[in-house]
Amino acid sequence: MKRFLVAAILCLVFVANARAQQSAVDAPATKEDVQKYLDTIHSRAMIQKMLDAMSVPMHQMIHDQYMKNRDVLPAGYETKMNHMMDGLMKGMPFDEMIQAMIPAYQAHFTKGDIDALVAFYSTATGQKVLREMPAIMSESMSTLMPIVQQHVDDINGQLQQEIAEILKQSQSKPGGADSPSN
Repeated sequence: MKRFLVAAILCLVFVANARAQQSAVDAPATKEDVQKYLDTIHSRAMIQKMLDAMSVPMHQMIHDQYMKNRDVLPAGYETKMNHMMDGLMKGMPFDEMIQAMIPAYQAHFTKGDIDALVAFYSTATGQKVLREMPAIMSESMSTLMPIVQQHVDDINGQLQQEIAEILKQSQSKPGGADSPSN
């Protein structure tokens, strides 16, 4: 009987311990947990590298727009726009942005999730992912920008067609823009 009682107590201790560990893992991530994760992934440096990588295709887009409309744009337009864009990028409030991201991480990840992410990004493979991501993003942006630009151009063309059609219809109706009462 004593052995059964000891075995039962040990089982209860193990179950209680496992349950306590489980609840700690499932607990909401704290601000400190998320901050540790963001530090592990070098979030500030990563954001800066991504912005730097995005700069190249954005400069190209400004150049393309200038070349497309150079007959109506002033000579210094491209330089002025590039300078303005670079200033906006350099003035990014990184610390404020990082602090603003923390609640989203807390809403979507538990303490266990964050601990697992920290563990992964602390490995050599995790660090390689972090090192390579800006180059991957840059290369992706370079190939995506023409697609996005074409889509934006298509949308603008469709909008202009719709506006022209609406104006045409409103002018042909009695009381429209071309009627003598206006």
